[in-house]
Amino acid sequence: MSARIGVITFPGTLDDVDAARAVRLAGAEAVNLWHGDADLKGVDAVVVPGGFSYGDYLRCGAIAKFAPVMGEVITAARAGLPVLGICNGFQVLCEAGLLPGALTRNAGLHFICRDVWLRVDSITSAWTSRYESGAELLVPLKSGEGRYVASEAVLDELEGEGRVVFRYAENLNGSMRDIAGISSANGRVVGLMPHPEHATEALTGPSDDGLGIFYSALDAVLAAS
Repeated sequence: MSARIGVITFPGTLDDVDAARAVRLAGAEAVNLWHGDADLKGVDAVVVPGGFSYGDYLRCGAIAKFAPVMGEVITAARAGLPVLGICNGFQVLCEAGLLPGALTRNAGLHFICRDVWLRVDSITSAWTSRYESGAELLVPLKSGEGRYVASEAVLDELEGEGRVVFRYAENLNGSMRDIAGISSANGRVVGLMPHPEHATEALTGPSDDGLGIFYSALDAVLAAS
C-alpha cells in the first residue's frame, strides 16, 4: 500500500511545494488539495503547510479556517485522520480549534529566520514515532508570529498529557514553556512552528532531521490500514 498524503494550497501559501517534496522523499504519494474544494480526495493524512494564507489578514490563519477544504479537514481530523500543521499551518489548526492556544507576535516583534535546535518531547504522536525521546533536530524557523501562548491551565494540561511534542533548545520567539509544537489529545494532529520540510536532505537543508516526521506519518497510516 502506498500512503497518499494531501498538501493544501491556500492563496499565499509558499511552502506547499517543499512539503509535497518531503512527502515524496519519505516514499508517499503527495496529493495536491486546493483551498476552495471541499474534497480531501481520499487521502490518508494531510499537511497544512506554511506561508501567508489569505495574506494573513485579520490574524494568521483566521481566514483559512473557513476555507471549504478546512471544513473537511476538521471533520476528518476529529475522526482520526493524521494532520500536520507547519508554521502558518499551525496557526490555521489553532484558529480552527483542532489545537489549543494561539501563535502571536514574536518577543521583540521581529521576523526570525534561523536554523534552530528542537528537542523531541513526545514520540507517541502520529508524526513523531520515528524519533527517540529527547532527540535533537536542526530545522529552519522563519516566522514573525511564532510565539506560542495559552492559559496556564491549558499549558498544564498539555504538559500533564504529554502533548508538548517539540521544545526549543534556544527560545528565540518567547514561546511559553519553550513550546515549539503540540499535539491533539489523541496524538493524530500535530502543529509546529519550525519547518521540517526544509530539513529533509543534508545537501539543501541544515540537516535531514525533519524527514522523520513524514516517515512517522507513513507508519501511522500503515498501522491503521
